[in-house]
Amino acid sequence: MAKVVAVIGAQWGDEGKGKIVDLLAEQFDIVTRYQGGHNAGHSVQVGDQSFVLHLLPSGIVHRGKTCVLGNGMVIDPKAFFVEADRLTQQGIEVSPERVKISSRAHLILPYHRALDHTSEERLGNEKVGTTLRGIGPAYEDKAGRRGIRTADALVPDVLRSRIERNLEDANRIIEAYGGDPLNADEIFQEMSVLTERLGPFIADTTHYLNIAASEGRSILLEGAQATLLDVDHGTYPFVTSSTTVAGGAIIGTGLAPHRLSGVLGIVRTYTTRVGEGPFPTEMLEGEAELGQMIRERGREYGASTGRPRRCGWFDAFATRYAAEINGFTSVALTKLDVLDTLDEIKVCTGYKLNGRVCESLPAVSQDLRRIEPIYATLPGWQSSTLGMTELNSLPPKARDYVEFLSSQIGVEIGLVSTGPERSQTIIVRDSALGGWLNEASDTR
Repeated sequence: MAKVVAVIGAQWGDEGKGKIVDLLAEQFDIVTRYQGGHNAGHSVQVGDQSFVLHLLPSGIVHRGKTCVLGNGMVIDPKAFFVEADRLTQQGIEVSPERVKISSRAHLILPYHRALDHTSEERLGNEKVGTTLRGIGPAYEDKAGRRGIRTADALVPDVLRSRIERNLEDANRIIEAYGGDPLNADEIFQEMSVLTERLGPFIADTTHYLNIAASEGRSILLEGAQATLLDVDHGTYPFVTSSTTVAGGAIIGTGLAPHRLSGVLGIVRTYTTRVGEGPFPTEMLEGEAELGQMIRERGREYGASTGRPRRCGWFDAFATRYAAEINGFTSVALTKLDVLDTLDEIKVCTGYKLNGRVCESLPAVSQDLRRIEPIYATLPGWQSSTLGMTELNSLPPKARDYVEFLSSQIGVEIGLVSTGPERSQTIIVRDSALGGWLNEASDTR
């Protein structure tokens, strides 16, 4: 059976998926993004070079790996070529031979960005906190059966007619909220140039991936955002517009469900969130200074937007929920070194709502805002773990912290990241996933 592994964020995103996918990519033939758009941001550090990726999978920095942008994605062609051109300048090949874009992926057009701004402005204090890059409106068009797919855009008459039809409705909304209407001819001309350049990259990736799996080629599936931002299972309505969980990896690629052989959950040793929405373990009031310290040590600023991330204690209750939904077979724990200076560390082990212990994650966002976290407090280790590559080299209290998190999540921790570079990684256990983590450790 082909090795097909999904890498899923278990918190609110920014857990370090980029580094983990980069670390593992050497052991896979194909690396595939399956949802989201350029609202995602993955940073990959290789030696003294840093690569910031928004659309392309992290596997692109490995020579000889094929990268796929799946049908579950929404793609802004302009953003794609800005990223491709920047990577080319950094010495990375981005060619149709290496990169395949699904013919069923939907496009983000200029009116989607305008609608995104309009939507956030009219929501006022209840805004979601999107990246304003048109992601949500593009998914709305997809669900409303009026979207423009990459294959459609290659036919000029189809592209023009759909732009004209969609812009009629979009301009009504934009003008109603004081915006300037957009011009269909200008959008068509801009998109025609971009989609013509995009053409050689477009392929039937569903067929490609299933044939590859049938032939025994290994596939790494890379998600954007994370479980608690899933449109169905996240902290709705403060979520993204796509399916970020493991089930979305199947939908967003067209791979048959039985092909999935493992799910790796990614978590930080603490929790962050970008944008609006409930965040039960956020460091506020008396802990605000500590939150700022962690933000600086962990470089917690959005790779896509530069926005400062909200910081909080590790939420084991929410992470257990993520493990249940995704069926994690192993967990990668990132940024252990960020906590090196703390004398004590809190972990949320449960929730109380209206004085009663919660059995599951509340579905109502207002309830989540009233959550009272139940904390366990562990001693810190107050010594550097940066760059360590052996579990036994960690301070005993750091090992205790890793084991405590594993017991609280209910899933073994197979990997611990101790810094941004590939080499700054500890392979702990790999019994659940057939040895592919250990294979990766041999190439560090």
